[in-house]
Amino acid sequence: MRRADGRRRFARRGYHHGNLKEALVSSAKQLILEKGPHGFSLVEAARLASVSPAAPYRHYRDRMALLAEVARRGFTRFADRLEAAWQGGAPDPDTALRRLGQAYIKFACEERASYAAMFMTGIDPEADPELKAESDRSFAVLLAAAEKIDRPSTSDPRLISLQIWAFSHGVATLFAQKPESHRESLPDPMVLLDSGIQLYLNGLKSHAAKSDLASDTS
Repeated sequence: MRRADGRRRFARRGYHHGNLKEALVSSAKQLILEKGPHGFSLVEAARLASVSPAAPYRHYRDRMALLAEVARRGFTRFADRLEAAWQGGAPDPDTALRRLGQAYIKFACEERASYAAMFMTGIDPEADPELKAESDRSFAVLLAAAEKIDRPSTSDPRLISLQIWAFSHGVATLFAQKPESHRESLPDPMVLLDSGIQLYLNGLKSHAAKSDLASDTS
């Protein structure tokens, strides 16, 4: 709709506190799926949310700030899923760890926009305390798992958790970012990740057994 002076009049919705944020986050997630996390502007997010180009600046200084909000919310749900997976597999740490991997894959495939905002935007968690807290909570679940598995006494749980995270992230990214039509030629991501984690755990156990044997005979 245009005013008498020819300038466009933007429709105004009755956003109460919080609704504008929700609309912009929803728009950002849709645009991420359509164009990628770096393929849209804050103005496009505003247009999709049916608000004026200036409206997003009430909450976000720029597009990266909006992406950080999507990432923070994603990490919150991600950490919740990992915690539930860990608890669901307890008390056996191997089972719990494999469930963590499955939860990782499911999140990446089911929440592709959030996953992209979390890991493919170059956002620095150190610059956003809330984002860092949720990111740290996610990693803490994996670290707790690494501390409980059968491993060499000299091994570093943090290094183990980073290695498992890297493997999970690689499989998740490979499958989550491919169109469904292209996934048909690939193996089941759950099977691929589960077998990989099991091989890794078996290797740790074997190394632990050899270390124990060496200690007993020395």
